[in-house]
Amino acid sequence: MIKSRFYQTLFELNASPFIAKRLRWFAESNYSRPLIASFAKTYKIDVEEAKDPMDAYPSLHAFFTRHLKEGARLIDVDAQSIVSPCDGKLSIVTDITDDSRFEVKGQSYTLAEMLGSQQEARRYAGGTVCVLYLSPRDYHRVHVPLAGRVLSHYELGDRSAPVNEIGLTETVRPLSRNYRRITRLDSPAGVYEHIMVGALNVNTIEWTHDGSYVEKGDEVGYFSFGSTVVLCFEKGRVHIDSSKIGPVRLGEAIGTIQ
Repeated sequence: MIKSRFYQTLFELNASPFIAKRLRWFAESNYSRPLIASFAKTYKIDVEEAKDPMDAYPSLHAFFTRHLKEGARLIDVDAQSIVSPCDGKLSIVTDITDDSRFEVKGQSYTLAEMLGSQQEARRYAGGTVCVLYLSPRDYHRVHVPLAGRVLSHYELGDRSAPVNEIGLTETVRPLSRNYRRITRLDSPAGVYEHIMVGALNVNTIEWTHDGSYVEKGDEVGYFSFGSTVVLCFEKGRVHIDSSKIGPVRLGEAIGTIQ
């Protein structure tokens, strides 16, 4: 229990920029290396999936942002499928109002606030939002659910509230106020938004894709600390399978193109 609380503080909970910067420095330094085995045990991480053995990682951060072995996650190949962009816990919102308002964990959001654009938000009225929360045990690299052309890519927000279960219910609208990277893509399911929401401090999201086109399942970035992925789809373009609500893994089919 003590170890779990320590790691929760290190990777999930909010902190002042002063503390957050030093926590990140520690996690990225060799001083954190002895904690890797304990961290993996505490969160029951399947270390056999990791690309490298535990003793090859120079820091806790390096292990946290680890790549997986080839074949550890298979991308569903059905041309009509929409796949999970990450490991995480899936929630689905299907009642976006005409003013682009919806609820997550009892908190009201607007896509205009989340996207920073009322005009773009109107596109998703009546559409579907998928929210995927990544826990410390999850693989923290983020991919795309569909092949497509990158239309735009920008950053918003400067807060650092936690995006775990407590943060989503107790903090004021973290999904639309935290630092986030928003990528708009044109896909076989129409235009959609791929939003990476950071936590702990501004430097928790790293973008790894430079091209103007992505294939389904391509990696586009990773989270250094706590994290959430939000997907926004236009009305009538997708069907997300409600039986998939709960834990999902990267590449698993979570819905279909309509």
